[in-house]
Amino acid sequence: MDITFLLNGESVELTDADPTRTALDFLRETKGLTGTKEGCNEGDCGACTVMVSDRDGTRTLNACVLLLPQLQGKALTTIEGLAAPDGTPHPVQQALVDHHGSQCGFCTPGIALSLAAGHLNFDNDYKTLLAGNLCRCTGYAPILKAAEHAASAPVPDHLTQLRAGQGPAARAEEGPALPGSADALAHALMDRPHATLVAGATDVGLWLTKQLRTLPDVIFMNNVKDLQGIDITDANIHVGAGVSIERLRLALAPHFPSFAEMLRRFASTQVRNAATIGGNLANGSPIGDTPPPLIALGATLHLRRGDHRRTLPVQDFFIDYGKQDRQAGEFIEAVTIPRDHNNLRVYKLSKRFDQDISAVLGAFNIMINDGKVQSARIAFGGMAATPKRALHVENALLNQPWTRETVLAALPAFAQDFTPMTDMRASADYRLVAAQNMLTRAYLDDQGIATSVQAVMP
Repeated sequence: MDITFLLNGESVELTDADPTRTALDFLRETKGLTGTKEGCNEGDCGACTVMVSDRDGTRTLNACVLLLPQLQGKALTTIEGLAAPDGTPHPVQQALVDHHGSQCGFCTPGIALSLAAGHLNFDNDYKTLLAGNLCRCTGYAPILKAAEHAASAPVPDHLTQLRAGQGPAARAEEGPALPGSADALAHALMDRPHATLVAGATDVGLWLTKQLRTLPDVIFMNNVKDLQGIDITDANIHVGAGVSIERLRLALAPHFPSFAEMLRRFASTQVRNAATIGGNLANGSPIGDTPPPLIALGATLHLRRGDHRRTLPVQDFFIDYGKQDRQAGEFIEAVTIPRDHNNLRVYKLSKRFDQDISAVLGAFNIMINDGKVQSARIAFGGMAATPKRALHVENALLNQPWTRETVLAALPAFAQDFTPMTDMRASADYRLVAAQNMLTRAYLDDQGIATSVQAVMP
């Protein structure tokens, strides 16, 4: 595959490049840019963090699960390109030195890139920016001090062109492996129905780096612009399959704040900037974080195969473990989320608060009218082979007074809906009790009683 992009301001043109080669390997082995470190090689530690810019702005990504075709028409900045051409350090780099924000230094390049992207985008939510950068030396206090100190410094001149709207423009299309429209993607998949679709590569990347799989036929979706729109009306929010989880989080925040807050804990900023809503659904994981709230909201999935389109409820897409209602050559185009009848609360339980896979994720959309439960849509991840509604629990609540007694009476119904498994994240008994506790939490939340798991109780 032929690929063209900017690397630290200089044009790179690759001919017949391996489409499954990671940016990390290319930087270290081909370009000798070893400041980008290889740590976990699965998008978890942030040592390989780089900045990628295009017409939509600048964002951080993990180079270890970033495949070269995803850079087509974009600008890549590594730690070697962060300082000015005359060698003047970026304000973040200087602040990390001044405030002793580095000890062994292995994680420092990734941390500097994360903070530099925040500095460029006027984002001062440092704890969120750094949730995907692990540092075992400093305890983060000097890093946070450095970030605060650098915040007021101007953006260096050589990086100002990376702001939104000023980055390089991606080519409309680069052949059947890198289509530029949904039509082109549909035609490519009809010709190669068993090709591996790559959107953010946050999952597929691990097939390559951890499972050492060979992917002989891949189609990249990152340049399919008509799958990246978000259309908000009074009735619905229509989200293209190529919308990143981070863009989804920001779009949902005013309308479904609990959903958006859960997405803040969806992996890290680097992963959210790459991962897509379509990929998270198509993955079909029983512990995927977006299906339960989408099911609780009654969302609809839009699928396409060639010129044929169909829709189905998100809850019907998941058939069994590893099996979804998607034919060969078919792909997800979009998801439509209704805005009416919404009282959504979403709770994620994981061993780490940030950047961890869910043990249990519960979504509760319970509507109350005149003190009684008028409707209830409750869905869970981590409790079955697929994301699944708690139909017996819903029936136990319907038309009952919205009281603690009703909630307690409904708890035994969880055992009728779910037979969870025991694994490294939680035991079956723990998962069942956790799910029951989440219903109690939803009730207490609705009564205005604070239930934050981060609050320190007296």
